[in-house]
Amino acid sequence: MTKATGNALIVGGGVAGMQAALDIAAQGFGVYIVERSPSIGGRMAMIDKTFPTLDCSACILTPKLSEVSRHPNIRILTNSEVGSVSGTAGNYKVRILKKARYVDEEKCSGCGDCARECPVEVPSEFDQGLGFRKAIYVPFPQATPNVYTVDMDNCIMCNRCVKVCEREAIDLEMVDEIVEFDVGAIVVATGAQLFDVSKYPRLGYSQYDNVINAMEFERLSNAAGPTGGHLMRLSDGKIPKSIGFIQCVGARDVQKGVPYCSRICCMYSIKNAVMAMEHNPDAEVWVYYADIRAFGKGFEEFYEMAKARFGVRFLRGRVAEVMQGSHSGNLVVKVEDTETSEVRLIEHEMIIVSPGMIPPEGMSKLARKLGLPTTDDGYIEIEHSFFGPVATKDPGVFVCGMADGPKDIPDSVSAGSAAAMKATIILANGAE
Repeated sequence: MTKATGNALIVGGGVAGMQAALDIAAQGFGVYIVERSPSIGGRMAMIDKTFPTLDCSACILTPKLSEVSRHPNIRILTNSEVGSVSGTAGNYKVRILKKARYVDEEKCSGCGDCARECPVEVPSEFDQGLGFRKAIYVPFPQATPNVYTVDMDNCIMCNRCVKVCEREAIDLEMVDEIVEFDVGAIVVATGAQLFDVSKYPRLGYSQYDNVINAMEFERLSNAAGPTGGHLMRLSDGKIPKSIGFIQCVGARDVQKGVPYCSRICCMYSIKNAVMAMEHNPDAEVWVYYADIRAFGKGFEEFYEMAKARFGVRFLRGRVAEVMQGSHSGNLVVKVEDTETSEVRLIEHEMIIVSPGMIPPEGMSKLARKLGLPTTDDGYIEIEHSFFGPVATKDPGVFVCGMADGPKDIPDSVSAGSAAAMKATIILANGAE
């Protein structure tokens, strides 16, 4: 890392964390990005297109990944998590647990010879368990850093990858290490996770093969996904001609502990419905919703376009139940149409449930390490929604992305830049 007047820690390497890192590094400060997965990129790397423009997600993200990896002021620590933090604003001491990836990052060229030689295949987390990866792998083709990782839980220690690696980069005896450094400011960009829709057994997820969640739909419809972008049913590989999207699953539900709106579900479902129509213009696509919250720039127009141009059908009403239909593999949605007060039974060949967003696993633990309070919903508490939207109770710690609540990609990026600006004020003052 080049000499800088101060360093910042970014916790989380998603799109918000990357934006914060680039903005801080551009001011001449050093940045450490700590990411617990083998690659930065976050959830945006998994999706095919973004709303409301239907721009290619990878086309936007890949240049950013390259920019982050090449910036002389940014150091990326993947497979890592925060161990402890002590100190005050301008002078924090940080301990990071860097877990062994069993591959030397300096030696690995990302050639893939090891993966081709590996005899073990397991479900891919990146593909939501719908595709497969080897026991030595990179999560996706644009992974940053482009370094392989050995999954020791599934490695059979056959040493075939070690023998085939010409650079001698693989070390199956590698151990975890502790990395310590000082920073002046911290930006928390941990993102969020999807609500577990299996908590609604009446909707059939995990009971019927052809009921999937929205992220699984993203991978099935992605050209880089497990089916090469061919949208098909999991039960028999058939191209579905009738698809239903169910909204607000694990959002706005006090009974499930998520009373808030997740903000992005309406729009990502409309986008997915449009994508389904693009894959098969003859398909019949329904969206079952409580109400449509199209709050952002261009969102309402996108919603109207989905109806008028693509012919997506919208039915207002909470789905009561998803049942097995009379035809093999088909499903029946039982729903009350609240506009007509009629209970309807509608048959589909595929159902996509659209989960809300909840705090990521380990958020409360991280908040305790940072000495930060959390809200009743489990997100990090901010100073003030108007005058301190990225500030926390600690004057040297800031939040962006979904660390303080659900946001879409543009708002996450904006928050990343705002948090970076606040962090550089601390770093500049600390350097005087």
